Amino acid sequence: MLSAVREGTSPKDRFVTVYGRRPVLEALDDPALDVDKVVLAETVRGAGAAEITDAARRRGVPVQRASAHRVKVLAGNGKQDQGVLADVVAPRMRRLSDALSSGAPPRTVLLLDGITTPANVGMILRTATAAGLDGIAVPRRGVASIDPLVVKASAGVAFHAPVLRCGTAAEAAGELRAAGYPLFALDAGARESVFDAEMPARAAFVLGSETAGVTDEVSVRVNRWVSIPMSGGVESLNVASAAAVLCFELVRRRG
Repeated sequence: MLSAVREGTSPKDRFVTVYGRRPVLEALDDPALDVDKVVLAETVRGAGAAEITDAARRRGVPVQRASAHRVKVLAGNGKQDQGVLADVVAPRMRRLSDALSSGAPPRTVLLLDGITTPANVGMILRTATAAGLDGIAVPRRGVASIDPLVVKASAGVAFHAPVLRCGTAAEAAGELRAAGYPLFALDAGARESVFDAEMPARAAFVLGSETAGVTDEVSVRVNRWVSIPMSGGVESLNVASAAAVLCFELVRRRG
């Protein structure tokens, strides 16, 4: 429950918030998901509201009423929330700072920097989780929110991905460097190949946006730049495809 969130921790550090009637009903109908609560706008009445409240009651999930404006604020998407949202517990989601200070800090971390396309974020979450990476740092600002579009692109893996929450990519880069993680970043122009570079078992890897690449605030903290060799006149890969290459190169190195 929200009241259990300790001081200094945002609800977005514990939950994946889905909005819209169909995504909320799908979450309530999935027994593998732990739904913390449903928030329904006071303006939502009739059969639509009854369907949601009935589904929540069957699961023992509390339903809270709030103003339509409040639902829009909580959902973060005023055009598509349809007056309803649900907070789904993400069991592997935690703050980056908590992960780094734990007794078993993550070995390999992906840091998303300026990736605003939900489909790319969702596919990266799916790939990195499948590859067994210990953490994917997803900033709350400057990167697409983990919303129904990201969940759909991840084929539902976003609920269970090892997401590490942080304020911005620059803040995360600073925390990682301070914790002793060298930062590698992908760049098509880098001379050193991702397949040849020496990489310690404990490291962080930055993925920048397709349009702007790694932001200036993060690039100043990067230790080494690596590239994925291209041929056939192709300049670079889509960021989600590049993430897949990187993740499974790391799998190969683990043997």
